[in-house]
Amino acid sequence: MVNVTLFSQIIAKLNRSKFKKLVKEHQTDKHNKGFDSWNHLISMLFCHFARSKSVRDISN
Repeated sequence: MVNVTLFSQIIAKLNRSKFKKLVKEHQTDKHNKGFDSWNHLISMLFCHFARSKSVRDISN
């Protein structure tokens, strides 16, 4: 059984190929160490939708 959440539906609407093109154009992943721009975007969106005050709120 697949658990489809509102958050996953929102993420599915994002154009990942266009995002990758922008990342390559602006070289935002040039010096990343395992936490790329896509993961950063997803975690920041999750924090925003969860209305957390910091990332530490959701890591616990």
